[in-house]
Amino acid sequence: MITVENLTKRYGAQRAVDDVSFTCEPGTVTGFLGPNGAGKSTTMRMICGLTPPTSGSATVSGVPYRRLGNPGRHVGVLLDASAQHAGRTGRETLALAAMTMGLDTARVPERLARVGLNATAGKRRVRAYSLGMRQRLGLAYAMLGDPAVLILDEPANGLDPEGIFWMRGLLREFADRGGTVLLSSHLLREVEAVADRLVMIGGGRILTQGDKDVLLGAGGTVVRPEDPAAFDALLRRLELTGSRSADGTVLVQSEPAPIARAAAATGVVLLEVRPAGAGGLEEMFLRLTGTTDPTEVTR
Repeated sequence: MITVENLTKRYGAQRAVDDVSFTCEPGTVTGFLGPNGAGKSTTMRMICGLTPPTSGSATVSGVPYRRLGNPGRHVGVLLDASAQHAGRTGRETLALAAMTMGLDTARVPERLARVGLNATAGKRRVRAYSLGMRQRLGLAYAMLGDPAVLILDEPANGLDPEGIFWMRGLLREFADRGGTVLLSSHLLREVEAVADRLVMIGGGRILTQGDKDVLLGAGGTVVRPEDPAAFDALLRRLELTGSRSADGTVLVQSEPAPIARAAAATGVVLLEVRPAGAGGLEEMFLRLTGTTDPTEVTR
């Protein structure tokens, strides 16, 4: 289990992460999403003890990461696949990690094979690996100690479609056995396919979080008014409330027809009226963050 409580990180006057709280339960995959500069990587680095928070706390299985004894046996971390020692072979990389964790190095060939790296690949220097191969090696490293928790930042980078499908199955199997996964990825459709819960961050703050099916199945109507003030007045007359998003749309808990009829009767111009949730995770991401390019979710 991962617990993040009121986590904040300031760099001078700038708040990179601002009062962020969420939990990742055993048996679930949590998709951690946000546009560039949203604070995702900083949050994950604080969870892993690499960046000290200004305030707040983060624990893994009830303990701060830095206080975990032999942390690789409790939590597997993949934050940067390119950080591996380029001069070692894949097999040497895992063997050294196994010795550090007090594990039998005899498990190394099986762990390489589990992530799709055969004996030949295991003997190659990491400098000769493609990005996709480094990602696979990084996953093998993260899972080497049979941890209960995985924290993964963009693990699908460099993988081909078959590799992405394989990774989805690997993470789903891990969670279904009771593991906890925190997954950051710019591949929104893959996150939608594998995640049980979603945490979306923007400007260092939580924009929304909850069960994926609940968030994507939320009812209501998305409206884009030409004159926001006039539309707010209309909502007050209808005794409805609206939640404004970064892209200028308003989510109203009502069916589309009554809103459209009332707007037409009062001369309020609506540029867009549609049911909420119709576009899946990508639509929700764009609406909440105001990002025009859904691939801009990597940091």
